[in-house]
Amino acid sequence: MTCSVRMTESEKAMALKYADFHGISLSQAFREALMERIEDELDAKAGDEAWEEFIKSGEKARPIEELWKELGL
Repeated sequence: MTCSVRMTESEKAMALKYADFHGISLSQAFREALMERIEDELDAKAGDEAWEEFIKSGEKARPIEELWKELGL
């Protein structure tokens, strides 16, 4: 699949420098950046849903030291 992105010359220069610095193609840099952004947003959504579930459960937060003891650390 082919995709095009419109950007200014300065944005293009910055993107090319970034890709070159990391030793990857501009296409790969865009692909990786997009996938990372999608993963970050999905992780944030999952975290928000877990937090809401925790709040609804009525459980109380506990000190991390209690968890360490339960895990034998």
